[in-house]
This record gives sequence, structure tokens and C-alpha cells, in this order.
Amino acid sequence: MASNDTRHHIIETGADLIGQKGFGATGINAVLTAAGVPKGSFYHYFSSKNDFGLAVIDSFAEEYDARLDRILNDSSRSCIDRLRAYFDTGFETMTSCEYTRGCLIGNLGQELAGQNETFRTRLDKVFSGWEKRFERCISEAQTAGDIDARIDSADAASFLLSGWEGAILRSKVLKSTEPMERFVRVFFKQCLGID
Repeated sequence: MASNDTRHHIIETGADLIGQKGFGATGINAVLTAAGVPKGSFYHYFSSKNDFGLAVIDSFAEEYDARLDRILNDSSRSCIDRLRAYFDTGFETMTSCEYTRGCLIGNLGQELAGQNETFRTRLDKVFSGWEKRFERCISEAQTAGDIDARIDSADAASFLLSGWEGAILRSKVLKSTEPMERFVRVFFKQCLGID
């Protein structure tokens, strides 16, 4: 396995385990065993567990950013349809993992933001990037006349991100997409004025 491939494999394996167990409960040895990589390889690529955790965040964010960009910049659809498509992918993800994982960044935020300033700032940067993407999509919908121009697009984007993350958490607890579905209904009707 090439050097970059090995590093990526360790990150992907670690992200999967962290998604299941949390960062604190995921040991380096468990990651290396699952990845089938010797311990020396870990320290070749990462200086510490925290360095590894930051790499997991960056890797997940890079992939998720690309997915968000594909959905929210799809000019073949209206902005409203792009937002609906984004939510639909959330439903699919939640049901495909049988309500066990939720959002890796949201999970890490709940677990680590109060304990480690470096993690907190990195996670905030990821969330802020997502929020800006939602804001641009909502603003574009306003320009197209699909959403009332008086709505504050930054507030709507912030509400979308915070509410959706909370709905994902609640769906994990209930083992049902119902909280996510309810959030989407309220977001479109009450926040954007769309039935």
C-alpha cells in the first residue's frame, strides 16, 4: 500500500470506529488492528491521538464539503430542490446505518468541544463552512424569487445547521427519522415560508 494510501486507510478506519464508539473510547490499537497496519505506521503518519483525530475531522470535512457542493451547486435544480435533496441524503444515511452514527462532526462536537480548544476551533471551522454553503443556496433562492427576500439568509442557514444536527441526534435516540422529517417540515414552512 502506498504511503498516502496507508495514511488514508488509517483515517477511514478510524473514522468508522469513532463513528461507532466515540473518540475517547476508540483506542489507537483498535484502529490499527481494524486497519491491519503495524503500530509503527501510526506514529509515522500522526504525532499523537489528537493529531490523528484532527486528521479524521479534516478528511471527513473534505469529503462532506465535496458532497455538499455537488448537491447545493447543482444548477439543474432549483435551490429549494437542492435543499430537499440535501435533507434526503440525510434520511438515507441515517436509515442505512440503522440510526447508530449520526453526523461524525456533530458527534465529535458534543464529545470534544468542551474538553479541547484545538478540536473546538477545528469543528467550528467545519460547521461554519457548511453554514456558509447553506446561506449561499438560500440567498440564491431569494434572488430567483423562490424565497421571501426579507428572510435573513444567514439566520436561516444557522437555524438549518443547528436544527438539523439536533434532529439527527434525536433520530439516533428514537431510532426513527421522524425528528428529522419534522425538522424539515418546520424549516420549509415556518422558516422559508414554503409548503
